[in-house]
Amino acid sequence: MKDVHTYQSDSAGYLYDPRVRAAMTQFTDHEDGLPPLEAAAAVRTAYHAVERMRAHGSEGRGVSAGALDLLVRLSAGDRGISIGDLARAAGVSSRNVTGLVDTLERDGLVRRVPAPGDRRAVLAEITPAGRAWVEAFRRPAQLAMRAMFDGFTPEELVVFRDMCLRLAANQHRLADHLAQSGSRP
Repeated sequence: MKDVHTYQSDSAGYLYDPRVRAAMTQFTDHEDGLPPLEAAAAVRTAYHAVERMRAHGSEGRGVSAGALDLLVRLSAGDRGISIGDLARAAGVSSRNVTGLVDTLERDGLVRRVPAPGDRRAVLAEITPAGRAWVEAFRRPAQLAMRAMFDGFTPEELVVFRDMCLRLAANQHRLADHLAQSGSRP
């Protein structure tokens, strides 16, 4: 089923989704509770839109969006990175990264190498074929992201980035607080 986007503009000219607004109005018990709920829904919508674009570009090249993240991270350096560090950087489990590295290794894009100074540790390292894959993906990815953010000024992109990272920082603080207090959200 194709998504049907029926965004409308409010009196100030800002877009909103009337279906989300109707649902969230029923969900909240006061009017000032609506903006954060609508904003959260908009973040999810935007996240899914970016991920669909990334998945479309990477899977057409035989690599999942998660594997693409690992390849880009590995291509940024000249040394291997531990599975644990990759998992922390990507915000996913080590088990997830291990599976992605297994797949990338099978495809010849990544290899496992011993960690210098620790015979028990293994690092994931991008291969020359992996670097070539990332290089071939670079320009189409840049064009796709430019198209996704068409109509945004450079200043708006900086503010958008800041707001997204502030949202993530708030979530981390809340998660830490809940973990310390033993509460669940």
